Amino acid sequence: MATKRRKPTKKKSAKRAAKKKAKKVAKKAKRAAKK
Repeated sequence: MATKRRKPTKKKSAKRAAKKKAKKVAKKAKRAAKK
């Protein structure tokens, strides 16, 4: 049971990290567009 509970949290954190990365990339793209 513990292992079952641990796996989804890992996936969730990975999803959150991907979202953060996407936000950073979007910010960089916006800055590049301004230039």
